[in-house]
Amino acid sequence: MSRRMPLLLSAALATAALGAAPAAHAEPKAPATPAATTAGSQPYASYWYPDTILNWDPATDPDARFNRSRVPLQPRTSDPALKASPNARAGEGRIASLVSFGPTSNNPSQGSADPNYYAFGYWQYVDKLVFWGGSAGEGLILAPNPTVIDAAHRNGVKVYGTVFFPPGAYGGQLQWVRDFVQKSGNRYPVADKLVQAARYYGFDGWFINQETGGGDAGLATEVRNLMQYTKAQSGTDFMWYDAMTTSGSVNWQNALTSANSPFLQDGSKRTSDSMFLNFDWSSSGLNSSRTLARQLGRSEYDLYSGIDTEANGYNTGVDWNSLFPAGKPHTTSLGLYRPEWTWKSATDRADFYAKDARYWVGAKGDPSAVNPSDSWPGLAGYVAESSPITAKPFVTSFNTGQGDFYNSAGTRVATGGWNNLSLQDVPPTYRWVVNSTGSKLTPSVDFTDAYQGGSSLRLTGTLDATNTVRLYETKLPVAATTKLDLVVKTPAAGPTKLKAAVSFTDAPSSFTTIDLGANSGTGWERHSLDLSPYAGRTIAQIALQADGSDPSYDVRIGQVSVYDGAVDTPAAPSGLTVLGASDVTAGSSQSLRLSWTAAPGGNVHHYEVYRRNADGSRTFLGATPNDAYFVGRLDRAGTEDATTLDVEAVSTTYGRSTAASTTVGWTGTPPATGSNLALNRPATASGRCNANEGPAKAVNGSVNGGTGDKWCSLDSSKWLEVDLGSTKSLSTFVVKHAAAGGESASYNTRDFSIQVRSNTTDPWTTVANVTGNTAGTTTHPVTSTARYVRLVVTKPAQNTDPAARIYEFEAWGQ
Repeated sequence: MSRRMPLLLSAALATAALGAAPAAHAEPKAPATPAATTAGSQPYASYWYPDTILNWDPATDPDARFNRSRVPLQPRTSDPALKASPNARAGEGRIASLVSFGPTSNNPSQGSADPNYYAFGYWQYVDKLVFWGGSAGEGLILAPNPTVIDAAHRNGVKVYGTVFFPPGAYGGQLQWVRDFVQKSGNRYPVADKLVQAARYYGFDGWFINQETGGGDAGLATEVRNLMQYTKAQSGTDFMWYDAMTTSGSVNWQNALTSANSPFLQDGSKRTSDSMFLNFDWSSSGLNSSRTLARQLGRSEYDLYSGIDTEANGYNTGVDWNSLFPAGKPHTTSLGLYRPEWTWKSATDRADFYAKDARYWVGAKGDPSAVNPSDSWPGLAGYVAESSPITAKPFVTSFNTGQGDFYNSAGTRVATGGWNNLSLQDVPPTYRWVVNSTGSKLTPSVDFTDAYQGGSSLRLTGTLDATNTVRLYETKLPVAATTKLDLVVKTPAAGPTKLKAAVSFTDAPSSFTTIDLGANSGTGWERHSLDLSPYAGRTIAQIALQADGSDPSYDVRIGQVSVYDGAVDTPAAPSGLTVLGASDVTAGSSQSLRLSWTAAPGGNVHHYEVYRRNADGSRTFLGATPNDAYFVGRLDRAGTEDATTLDVEAVSTTYGRSTAASTTVGWTGTPPATGSNLALNRPATASGRCNANEGPAKAVNGSVNGGTGDKWCSLDSSKWLEVDLGSTKSLSTFVVKHAAAGGESASYNTRDFSIQVRSNTTDPWTTVANVTGNTAGTTTHPVTSTARYVRLVVTKPAQNTDPAARIYEFEAWGQ
């Protein structure tokens, strides 16, 4: 293999790229203390140094309750007879994924109003996920966001936080390692805090990455002792990175050797649960690693041979045959470093989904059609799928955990972009496997409509033969009261040409079909199918079958559910309380921290938070499985004195409770001169030039964050839209173009228009039309009322450059 930098050197550079404090020679900075946290401010994921974690107590940390995962780790099933690729193996090599979901500091606890996020959806191939991060300038110990834990656990994937000791050249200090292993009698206090954090926040263990040089054998022994102590005290997992050796020096072995094996297994003592081998492994090194692991009484699959895909993704060269030899058992497991390249390098959401499919299931986007001779066949060609669908009820709305709006039971209750992996459904096990003797339909995740959340499943194409679309591997026993529901939408009333297809464990590859019949209109319609004739059998697969003839077949599937009896109505939460509020704009908008007492009964999937509107409707503010939630922005409607908030429980079968309610008071009057109503509001756009230049950058109130502090688009049709939350009186629009952010004036937008409307069903009205602009900042007085405002760019620059560059789009009014 080609020489690659050690893991932490690569990570240090990545941290700088994410805009964190420079790691080299940085002085340690303590995380925010409770006293420094304002009442209604944004909560963030936790991070510490070894000495500061000793002072952490969830009872006094105001952010702690917002960082708790409430989704337990689900068991998984994997039937070798149902694997998509004939070359994949079940029960052999596994995959660990080291992912940076955001910077170490200022990483929001519960999602945000930006749809641009790494919404990972191939959990079926992953065994462990490491929440990667940490830096010398921010903190060395990083706990995972609850959103990531929730999504991973729902899919049966363990989640680890990171303990990160950088090389001296990148700010590492050997004293930090000594602080880490400090003792108090027979205790290791930092280890006790690692256990407490994992238990309180609900994750599974820690990835230990010790690359600070200068240590000795005594220090190395203490590091091992700390892990062994922790294993004896708790069920906390450890994954060890191949860097520090038993001598105390940092010397990457790229294999399991006598110099590092005690960090995995120390005689009869289990030191760690797995080891991540550095990237420069060889065929002989992996074979000797397997032999040594077995001699130590450990599985070779506890070793995760690393590949670094941060820079080149699926263009990375890998000696696949040494790792996963054809026709032979896997040599070790696989450790992926930074698979979020598929998102970081994407130009827009569609590009991300295409790249992610290429990375995980191969060039054809079909795990059953992986080509082993490809330089990057796709990981589905080596590791068989696993599924967490082993108990009822099972419900999916094909919600990816991000979107441009939010629908609840088919009704649009919020517009604007968002991300929250806590709300992600279990993605399809097989993305995408379609069997047909004729033309194959194209399955896709559709972000233009949804029954629940921000997306749905869509089947399109020429229907000229029976198409069977495999969706989920399951292990669901059928009882006398079991039902299978499908919620679908068709372009016109009439036959859906769609059947539910299920197979059973006694014949897992043979499908039994049940026709859905017709839809009476063009809205979402539920079809409830009785599975009682199959009582006593166990469902092995859930699929869809389209049958008939249609040159332009188009159907959306908004929900699939398998449950017993009736839809369960949960008890209501109680004690809804505003923990604190902070002004976003004094007198007109504020952020809130909310808490409530969880509904009794244990059958709640999540809670939804709404504001009541004067016309009797409600606007969705967010959702969480937790009993606390941060509302990033609540807008005052006109001069109302108070706003009523509702929180309702949604059951595991998506029944809804009555609401717990409270009111939020308003003081003063909205500013007479008006304010920038677009500031930090939900924004969507035609696309983006790269992952870090999404529409949220144009409404963040900043032009000083460098050339990435903008919305950028290369689409043929370029537009940026902002939802102001309710109808507002508008007086002025301000657009800050390329020069306002420090770029060349030749990139200032030349021709553009500004449009408004009050409802999504209204046509757009143009209130400003500009041609021949050369200025870096333009101001556009208007007299208008609207909820939705839109900037349309027709000539993006003074020259032929094709990129639109908008640093801020401001809508002033009240």
